[in-house]
Amino acid sequence: MGLRRKNKSPPVLSHEFVIQNHADAVSCLAMGLLLGLMFEVTAKYVIIFITVQYNVTYTTDDKSEPIHFYEYGPKDIATIFFYMLIAIILHAVIQEYVLDKINRRLHLSKTKHSKFNESGQLAFFHLFSFAWGASILTAEEFITNPTLLWKDYPHSHMLFQVKFFYVCQIAYWLHALPELYFQKIRKEDIPRQLYYICLYIAHISGAYVLNLQRLGLILLVPHYLVELIFHASRLFYFSDENKQKGFTLWALLFVMARLLTLTLSVLTFGFGLARVENPGFSIADGNFNVLTVRISCLAAICLTQAWMMWKFINFQLKKWREHIQNQIPKKKITYAKSKSTKKEPNRANFVNGAVKLEDGASPRTRKSKAL
Repeated sequence: MGLRRKNKSPPVLSHEFVIQNHADAVSCLAMGLLLGLMFEVTAKYVIIFITVQYNVTYTTDDKSEPIHFYEYGPKDIATIFFYMLIAIILHAVIQEYVLDKINRRLHLSKTKHSKFNESGQLAFFHLFSFAWGASILTAEEFITNPTLLWKDYPHSHMLFQVKFFYVCQIAYWLHALPELYFQKIRKEDIPRQLYYICLYIAHISGAYVLNLQRLGLILLVPHYLVELIFHASRLFYFSDENKQKGFTLWALLFVMARLLTLTLSVLTFGFGLARVENPGFSIADGNFNVLTVRISCLAAICLTQAWMMWKFINFQLKKWREHIQNQIPKKKITYAKSKSTKKEPNRANFVNGAVKLEDGASPRTRKSKAL
């Protein structure tokens, strides 16, 4: 009997070794940081990575409970780094225990396999972010009172949920950059994914640093809802290609979300912040309410929305052309079949090359006229 061949493990620190064991290495690093809390010497340094920093406490009366707010600062980089590690671990868990098991049942091609994994990861994230952001919006009055988007600017003091939401958002989209390598993304898909990852990082970080957290939050929640519907529809499409109704709902909500984004952006930067009582530029106070910053922010949002609409229109036109091209061969085939059935005589009426009538009598032959 021949010996069974064992799968050779890749060399240590090779590309394949790093890709296969990156989740375990990141887990060990995160556990090392958590273990640092157990020792008094390292706890004061490790706490920066785990807990939200820059707490500001206000008390109105001696009997009332203190109100806790948070600001941002350089120590947030350490916190974002830790939660980026957590995002990498969760990404690996969802991939191994959920998406890979579904992929084995569906038997998808390599192209659909890559898109299925992408939509699966983003569907989980958008669902979680939409639920979290919606809960924050319901607790606040941003939806019922749009003037709070620019009233009392700068909004340098954030609630714990708002700051932790932004820290996790930035950490997630930063983790998406090394995942392009860990997940062996195809070269032709890397530019497309890099575009929207960098756009997310730039816009969310910009809203966080410029103290526009309220505007960013109210724009992210409907956007995440639209993206959730898109990726959920794509997952259903990969399981059954006849399930395409979700894309129609996504297309409608996509256009509405773009209009809502432009409307709130113009209202905030063009009218609200322009008429605020304390205009001026002060990094110490977190006040960036100057004309240059407002125009730059509004231009960045408008250009991004225009780019997204351009991609959306091209996508819809491509699908429309593919639908028409698929319909043309079907029409040609049905037309050719109907034409052939009309021209083709009944073979049952032919016997040895001669036409036979239905009653069995042979037709009379015409006599040729003599010249």
